[in-house]
Amino acid sequence: MNFSSDNTTGACPEIIEAIIRANQGSTSAYGEDKHTKKVTKMINDIFETATEVFLVGTGTAANAIALSTLTKSYGSILCHWDSHIFEDECGSPEFFTSGAKLIPLPGNLSKINLLELNQHSRRGRGDVHMVQPSAVSITQLTEGGTAYSINEIQKIGEICSKSKIKLHMDGARFANALVTLGCTPAEMTWKSGVDVLSFGATKNGALASEAVIFFDKQLAKEFEFRRKRGGHLFSKMRFLACQMEAYLHNDLWIKNARHANSMASHLQRELKKVEKIKFSNPVDGNILFPKIPKHIRNKLLHDGFQFYDNRWGKDVTRLVTSFDTKKIYVQNFMSSIRK
Repeated sequence: MNFSSDNTTGACPEIIEAIIRANQGSTSAYGEDKHTKKVTKMINDIFETATEVFLVGTGTAANAIALSTLTKSYGSILCHWDSHIFEDECGSPEFFTSGAKLIPLPGNLSKINLLELNQHSRRGRGDVHMVQPSAVSITQLTEGGTAYSINEIQKIGEICSKSKIKLHMDGARFANALVTLGCTPAEMTWKSGVDVLSFGATKNGALASEAVIFFDKQLAKEFEFRRKRGGHLFSKMRFLACQMEAYLHNDLWIKNARHANSMASHLQRELKKVEKIKFSNPVDGNILFPKIPKHIRNKLLHDGFQFYDNRWGKDVTRLVTSFDTKKIYVQNFMSSIRK
């Protein structure tokens, strides 16, 4: 069983079936199809406001192209040291912004420290020798598996508003955070000051489909040109749109995230029964960071389990559950540990 990431899974059946249905006949290209138009309406309903919605094929494209609309080439993007845009996107934000600088900030549990953010949000403003603060990007869930509370997002939104910079949310695991917080999508985004959301589906059951949602519609004007220039205006856009349509239909996205979170909680409870295993981070979604002794990790690897380790500190292992994680996988994992 692979606990490395939730992007190691296949796509859920409802989305595969939607792709097969969308494959029948012909339709307009480049997003002029009925599926794309329906997705925009569905997202507007879910987020309780009028938005501009653009579909892309990867989370990296969603983040990087979104940030390129918020940041000039001489601007800076404030983020956490652990953020995906800083750690795992190979300079893509810098590339798409034509050179904007990522400024990583510290903070416990992979969340940006508010005092640091407040200081850096105005640092160098108007100084021709320095990059100009332009945007803040937060990850929800964070790369540490934690969720920003509504209050924390609101405080970040207030800092951005006072500093006249924009707030972007990397929501690759947006659904997992939403289930944990028990709030509405609107409360976790535009009502708390978020201007642009990278709304992930791929990690939660889609084949390859992400939405960039602009709550500030004025910011969206450049995006369609930047998406085309960046190679993410798909000619057969219906195949991205039908995935997102099925993902949102009958709250499949919520159901999938709830199951993934439930399996993570189940795994955490079982691991806590083992005296030698401790946790470095709380489990706010579907990512766990237990400290597992090396001899136990070696046994797990020998038994065919896959996961990441040694990146987050001595003996710290990352385990990720997904929409299709079964209880038997957890049981087998624990059985291997107990041996």
